[in-house]
Amino acid sequence: MNANLTVKEMKTWVRVVGGSVCSPKGFTAGGLHCGIKRKRRDLGWIYCNVPANSTAVYTTNLFQAAPLKVTQESIGSNGKLQGIIVNSGNANSITGDEGLQNAYMMRKSFANQTGLEEEDVAVVSTGVIGEQLPIKKLLNGIDQVICIGDNNNAAEFEEAILTTDTFTKNECVQIKIKDKVITIGGAAKGSGMIHPNMATMLGFITTDVHIEQKALEKALKSVTTQTFNMITVDGDTSTNDMVIVMASGLAHNELLHEDDPDYHLFVEGLQEVSLSLAKQIARDGEGATKLIEVTVEGTLTEQDAQRISKTIVGSSLVKTAIFGEDANWGRIVSAIGYSGIALDPDLISVSIGSIKVVEKGLPYGFSEEEAKNYLSNEEIQISVQIGVGNEKATAWGCDLSYDYVRINASYRT
Repeated sequence: MNANLTVKEMKTWVRVVGGSVCSPKGFTAGGLHCGIKRKRRDLGWIYCNVPANSTAVYTTNLFQAAPLKVTQESIGSNGKLQGIIVNSGNANSITGDEGLQNAYMMRKSFANQTGLEEEDVAVVSTGVIGEQLPIKKLLNGIDQVICIGDNNNAAEFEEAILTTDTFTKNECVQIKIKDKVITIGGAAKGSGMIHPNMATMLGFITTDVHIEQKALEKALKSVTTQTFNMITVDGDTSTNDMVIVMASGLAHNELLHEDDPDYHLFVEGLQEVSLSLAKQIARDGEGATKLIEVTVEGTLTEQDAQRISKTIVGSSLVKTAIFGEDANWGRIVSAIGYSGIALDPDLISVSIGSIKVVEKGLPYGFSEEEAKNYLSNEEIQISVQIGVGNEKATAWGCDLSYDYVRINASYRT
């Protein structure tokens, strides 16, 4: 373990207190202000000392922004990355050929500044849609990126990627594979326009595990299904966002492949980092005051449980009831009913926290005062039993407050 970090043991992995995307061997990061935003940092980067096996998952929105196209091209060239350049404040989305050329210019400029090949650089943007990048400001900012291999400032990077977020988001865990310690660090941004299947959120995960690129790709896709794709804030899916994983291999473990008996250990560590980042994003929904966790059990398939849980946590009426601390279970049952999953209403049971409100499809007597007291907490759990199978899934979201309207009504001003 890194002697400079303290850890807390949990299951097959340990959480690294104070860890970041710079904790895995070979990675540095930083951020600065280049002038897109008025004052806050708006340009960030991650750099790896060696070409790292890399993979990514992308938004399902058909309007994919220029940076995504460039990043897919970079990763697709040889499955490796060595650097990521990120700007916030401008999404470079729906900006035509000029926007695409600007994304290429960002890639080329960062490659030149760091001595990398262009195809080893990913480009990421987030912010207002439909406006051209202030490319001169960005290029001037990239020119200020110096001492790249020595700049171990993850906090500056975490700040530089934010838009309407109210706090930075990070996580780091370590696992042991045979006699080697593997570190997995992550940072993310996301607050509004968050919906399952990738939305206005960015995730950056670094690790020093030595792993096949195809195995890394499989791990990220499987983990994303149960973490990043299980959060929703407002049902809007954006044009820009992605999760990128880079693996430096500098832990010098034996090459890990998906048939290796220790592969699952890495997947569990990646799952924990991704889940933590996803829940932090859900908790930081624009104007949010509460994190909502919905667990659905007793379905025929995991996909059915995912669909129902995401429908509940995405319901505006459920969100507003939670914000108002109103145990209006009818809204939960209604969301179950319109989820599109075939079910027997007479088998449905619902609990808010430990308080049962529906049993076998009928109202269950409960104390409104007790329910209101529970709903005053910052973390709310809703449990649903469908009663037809053995599968389950959990989704996360947040309440919908007055501030959500205020923030989004004035986002461009």
